[in-house]
Amino acid sequence: MAQASRQVKLTREGFERLQKTLEQEQARLAEATRILQEQMETSSDTEDTGLEDAKREKMNIEARIDELEDTLARATVIEDHENEGRVELGAIVMLANETTKKDMKVQVVSAPEATVTGGSLPRVSEDSPVGKELMGRKKGDAFVVNLDNGKQMKYKVKSIEY
Repeated sequence: MAQASRQVKLTREGFERLQKTLEQEQARLAEATRILQEQMETSSDTEDTGLEDAKREKMNIEARIDELEDTLARATVIEDHENEGRVELGAIVMLANETTKKDMKVQVVSAPEATVTGGSLPRVSEDSPVGKELMGRKKGDAFVVNLDNGKQMKYKVKSIEY
């Protein structure tokens, strides 16, 4: 894997969510392995689709476990913020959407953390168009995000907290 040595920065909450997801996937793997064993014992036809489905499901779960273990092994929990007053990983940002005139509260996180479900706030990956524009901004900064569909969204940073 090309990025195997790259450090991943996670919030404490994100790290715990990834660990919990890993535990759930390990439980799913045990269940998938049990089902596969049953399928193999009862299968008389070599082209049994149930058996193939069980094998595929087990492989998908194993791949997800490998991905989670790799991310957690490279994880560093964000404890300190060097640039107080500026947006960095872990920041909870209140944004004013100047286009829709609505406010939204988001947390800026690393890409692996953004993909994990759960948590109380919507998460924005630092790699997303909004996340890239947000990094390093301070309260009062306004910025424009170019969306894939050619549209633009205008935002203003109303507050930053950690």
